[in-house]
Amino acid sequence: MQDTQTNSAAAKKIDPAAADVTDRSGRYASAMAELVGVVQELSLARDLAGVMAIVRRAARDLTGADGATFVLKDGDECYYAEENAISPLWKGSRFPLETCVSGWVMMNRQSTVIENIFQDPRVPVDAYRPTFVRSMAMVPIRTRDPLGAIGNYWAKVYRPPAEQIAILQALADTTAVAMEHVQLFAELEQRVDHRTAELAEANRQLHHEVQERKKAEEEVRRLSLTDDLTGLHNRRGFMTFGEHDFRVAARSRQPVMMLFADLDGLKRVNDTFGHQAGDRLIRGGARALRASFRATDTVARLGGDEFAVLVTNYEGGIEQLRSRLQANIERISREENIDLAMSIGIVACTWDGVHSFEGLLQRADEVMYLEKNKKKL
Repeated sequence: MQDTQTNSAAAKKIDPAAADVTDRSGRYASAMAELVGVVQELSLARDLAGVMAIVRRAARDLTGADGATFVLKDGDECYYAEENAISPLWKGSRFPLETCVSGWVMMNRQSTVIENIFQDPRVPVDAYRPTFVRSMAMVPIRTRDPLGAIGNYWAKVYRPPAEQIAILQALADTTAVAMEHVQLFAELEQRVDHRTAELAEANRQLHHEVQERKKAEEEVRRLSLTDDLTGLHNRRGFMTFGEHDFRVAARSRQPVMMLFADLDGLKRVNDTFGHQAGDRLIRGGARALRASFRATDTVARLGGDEFAVLVTNYEGGIEQLRSRLQANIERISREENIDLAMSIGIVACTWDGVHSFEGLLQRADEVMYLEKNKKKL
């Protein structure tokens, strides 16, 4: 009976070593579960600042450390880019790789645990003496060609168990993948931006070329319809625009008049004073016509000394139109000191019969020749 009670009491005693193993195993499992969430956060990070913000928190929380740092390798220096600690450490500072533990970890591509910082020759004691740090663990971010290091610090002499180092190294390995992902993402964005800029520039150039081509086509069209000497429509322009306006007027039975004018004495001026003087006379005639008619009227130099005008929806009569043109001819003749004179034929279309643009132009031409012949008598 007594033996049975003794065995029962012994069974109730707890083995400290076994309890510690069980506790450590539970903490490890909990940390691993938290690490899974951290990995998911890192997979969504799109820049280095985002990665560091996640790691600075996780590096301390996963191990229960009093402080954590995120160190980047920058050439031959260790750059302490981020930290999360019970009091300030070295955020923003730079140290040569050879003078700090994080540099040792990166150069040797392996993790390290320093149970007492004052007993390890790798520790620059003067740099640590003002801080709370008494123990540390440091792991590289990627063992092949390290990108940096993650450090944990404790305010007491402490040797982190292998499980904590494994958790910290797993965080560092995940951080390396996240940093590479961020770099690839940044390069991809840069390529996309560069390609977008190239396409935008190509589109701008294409738009410019299209506009230049349109301008060139418009200029060719303008030249094909415009008389170089006077700036008036040429024969083609007159037939194009004049016939269009004539058809529009015909649909609504608007009043229409056609003028045909011929410069008097152009051949004599050319023969006596040269073609430059003849050109002055032609330009003077064009100026007189332009001054006498509205912008809506179609004014043209048909060629040589011949001009034509299509007048639509004009309320005045033929004599009023002739009188205004004659007044402008005399005025310009005085102003430019040229002997400007014109034989003029004007006919009206009353729509009381069958009419055509060409027929109206021919009738005006006939009336003009009658006037010119009268001047010769």
